[in-house]
Amino acid sequence: MADNNDVFHIMHTMRAMRRLKPDPVPDALIEKILIAGTAAPNGGNSQRWRFLVVKDPEIKRQIQPYYRRAYDEVVVPRHNAAAPPPGPEHEAAHAQHARNLAATEYLTDHFHEAPVWIVACLNAGANATRSTPGSIYPAVQNMLLAARAVGLGATLTARHLHFEKEVEAILGLPKDMHSYAILPIGYPMGKFGPTGRAPLSEVVYLDRWGRPWPNSGSV
Repeated sequence: MADNNDVFHIMHTMRAMRRLKPDPVPDALIEKILIAGTAAPNGGNSQRWRFLVVKDPEIKRQIQPYYRRAYDEVVVPRHNAAAPPPGPEHEAAHAQHARNLAATEYLTDHFHEAPVWIVACLNAGANATRSTPGSIYPAVQNMLLAARAVGLGATLTARHLHFEKEVEAILGLPKDMHSYAILPIGYPMGKFGPTGRAPLSEVVYLDRWGRPWPNSGSV
């Protein structure tokens, strides 16, 4: 049996949890997640990241309409364009496609009810322009893994960036700070479990492009 604290077990069972209970989450667990974020690698160890923890229901309610608009105007058309082709042979793919949209719609409708948001930001410096995100997303991944490790559900969403100025104004971010992701965090309604991923032989090449990695069958 896999050790539930084993990092590989955590990674392979870290499903995106879009259905979260509104129950409060202890600050001690959020601090563990934040500390994991600050342990991540970053360019030159400059540590330009900043994390805004949002628990105020009114702030979340003000952002919710922008999140919904991005769903209606961007997510749904993109999802529909990626639908599997018609036909009974694609029935399973259509079912999975529909489940994915249902989970995303649930998060959209209940985004503001997640008890905690962590807004991952980077200091842009004097020019106040967006930086490359290489120094923030490792921290985001660390926080997602930490949330899974302590039994909390989370997912990475950056949909609010379609209305970046409006949302960042509500959050009160200074001009030299930009957000790159929001992690809604709470106790999951569903269960953690295996993540469905393609085998390495389909996504990894050896020495030259197009030569599949010879899957050893060790995992």
